[in-house]
Amino acid sequence: MKIGMVGFPGSGKTTIFNALTGAHAQTGVPGGKARENLGTIKVPDPRIDKLSALHASKKNVYAEIAFVDVVGRAEPGAKGALDAHTLAAMRECEVLALVLRAFANPALAEAPDPLRDLANFRAELILSDLGPLENRQERMKKEHGKDTEKTLVARCIAHLEAEQPLITLDFSTEEQRTLAGFGLLTLKPMLCLLNQEEGDVAKGIPDAVGQAAHSAGLDLIGISGKIEMDIADLPPQEQPEFLAALGIAASARDRFIREAYAKLDLISFLTTGPDESRAWTIKRGSTAQRAAGRIHSDIERGFIRAEVISYSELVALGSEKKAREAGKLRLEGKDYIVQDGDVIEFRFNV
Repeated sequence: MKIGMVGFPGSGKTTIFNALTGAHAQTGVPGGKARENLGTIKVPDPRIDKLSALHASKKNVYAEIAFVDVVGRAEPGAKGALDAHTLAAMRECEVLALVLRAFANPALAEAPDPLRDLANFRAELILSDLGPLENRQERMKKEHGKDTEKTLVARCIAHLEAEQPLITLDFSTEEQRTLAGFGLLTLKPMLCLLNQEEGDVAKGIPDAVGQAAHSAGLDLIGISGKIEMDIADLPPQEQPEFLAALGIAASARDRFIREAYAKLDLISFLTTGPDESRAWTIKRGSTAQRAAGRIHSDIERGFIRAEVISYSELVALGSEKKAREAGKLRLEGKDYIVQDGDVIEFRFNV
């Protein structure tokens, strides 16, 4: 999963990028001179640790999230705040994480206004999507394009002109394929991070900001970027005590991972053995054959069956042998819908 940290200059998104990834990218760099920062985190999963102990695995492999700290190049109220470079970087991401400033920044003349920044950023995304769709609509008039594509493009334009992101529309599989070539940003899932003053995090999200995010269909996480960056630099065993003293139940990283998985409707299936125990991330509702393709395309192509047991049953019984004897190890076909925590061994032939 590749997540783009986005926001207007001065929002503290690089600070939050550092807090989430444990990186030490320079903060406070003017947008026009900055370059994208890249970072990766491993998704904590105690199930992998348990399976590894059960099978004496040589290696543990956790799911990963890649972050891109996308450069912002204009002030919140400026027209064309998202230039071509910024838009191109955002199109490469699967999810957008919008950082909204709710703290005083002496480098900026304007007072913090997360509602303004949210509205302006969404408007910029809508404008960026209208351009290529309107251009395509004009070309189709001259080229006599397919009626189905004309209808689809017109429907998208009307929705954007009503100031609604395209992710709120339902599209068929064929329509999704047609739209894939446009690089439309309002089709991407988006999370919001409210970057607050240190003393405001424990108070929760202000009602007005929370209501605006809810009305826009956006999940919102309250965070103090500077404090979380300091916490990320502490030894792991000291972090819970520091968080508790601030009245914060969980680190920003843990909260962000939960929200990102929920927003994308992701789950993990597990593989385990003497060589390695590993978590594989897939979309909820994926079939066994599609899940096999996450490991290797040959396994998907030559799929025969999947041997499946739930993580909880395997751990309770202690081994695959005992699970088989208890009738808990199931043989499933290619259309089986994989569940979160399924421990799977695929049989295939190519």
